[in-house]
Amino acid sequence: MTDGGPACTEDTLRDLVEVVSGPETALAERLSRVVAPFVAHDALLILAADAAGVRRSGTGDRAFVEGVSPLELDELRRGIPAGTARRGELGVAGERVPTLQALSRNGALVVVARPGPGQDSVVLQMWNLVALRVQQRADQALPDYLQHARVSSGARMEALGELTDEYSTTLESVLAALRSATLDDRAARQTAVRLAAEGMVHLRTAGDRARAFTEEPVTTAFERLRDDLRPLVRYRDLDVQFVEPPVDGRPLPSEVAHGARAVVRGCILALIDRPDVTRVRVQWDCDGTNLLVDLRDDGPGDVSDASSVLQPARQRVHALNGRLAVSATPGWGTEISVVIPLDPPHAAGTAGWDLRPRETQVLSRLVAGERNREIAQALGISENTVKFHVARIFRSLGVDTRAQAAAAVLERAHYLARPADGAGFGLPRAEA
Repeated sequence: MTDGGPACTEDTLRDLVEVVSGPETALAERLSRVVAPFVAHDALLILAADAAGVRRSGTGDRAFVEGVSPLELDELRRGIPAGTARRGELGVAGERVPTLQALSRNGALVVVARPGPGQDSVVLQMWNLVALRVQQRADQALPDYLQHARVSSGARMEALGELTDEYSTTLESVLAALRSATLDDRAARQTAVRLAAEGMVHLRTAGDRARAFTEEPVTTAFERLRDDLRPLVRYRDLDVQFVEPPVDGRPLPSEVAHGARAVVRGCILALIDRPDVTRVRVQWDCDGTNLLVDLRDDGPGDVSDASSVLQPARQRVHALNGRLAVSATPGWGTEISVVIPLDPPHAAGTAGWDLRPRETQVLSRLVAGERNREIAQALGISENTVKFHVARIFRSLGVDTRAQAAAAVLERAHYLARPADGAGFGLPRAEA
């Protein structure tokens, strides 16, 4: 599209400052006002690029804002090269809506509906600036949000899994009934079987899409890390070496991928703050259970395990129930090793809630994101018994949902209360 149109002025820059400094709840509305002189539109949608990747905000035409799901936005994001903008269409309520889609260099998506002719490249550069600031604010926030992101992610997947199981069971029963020889209308039965089978495929596909939405391939996460680090080292005589993770590594939960990138950025900033550092090596690996991060420099080797410059990174690692260790050799450099579990942490601090030993076991697995069926199988009890325990847990904790229960437990198990030996937040072992 053409880039002819109004030029960026002092007023435009002032408006951009208001966008990046204002509250997150006003981000979409303020950005829409800044973009409008360069590309007219009637709605704007944003998909965040941080730990809470499911966060979607929008402004303008209500039908468009509410008609595009987070899953559709995520699929769109995966099909656009980072740092580019393009024109396309989205299906909304049976209508093909023209859109301008821009993906920032750090993976945040903005979509404007029914765009007029204008300066698409200017909109992209504005979005690059705004998205980078949003990411920086997330990095600077207290790391508690990573814990809550883990809780929300587990609760979403649990709810989806139970919904899928429920409908699958229903459809399987319908199929069994319609295949019965006691039914006379063969054509109707065959049609119903076909429709029911399609419904099952659709539900299972929805489950796969939602899992893909809350997870990120480890290679994609590492490539985004590489992009994030380019501005940090562009104006320094620094050689950053990347050791690629295995291509078949387990996908990372979105909050782990974001948290790990923030940790690496923070660690590298701490390491390269010394003028003697000329080379940094970054390696990611995955053992199926944990994300393994290793950073090494060729500096003076004077960064200790208790160094205050690593405190922000350490807090984020702890918020994800991980471990960070520093090994420095004077004259040879510093090595930082990080281990981050891929599964949500178990709960802690249940004393005072008057839970029975079995309920403590159920709560631990509930916080880890397990469904009733999985809990029943693991503990050797029936699903109805699990439901009974869950109901009593809710009453004891004063909550109404699983997500609230998990959030209450993790709130009590604040990351600063970690044991000194880094053993994690495990619940006290309860006997059956």
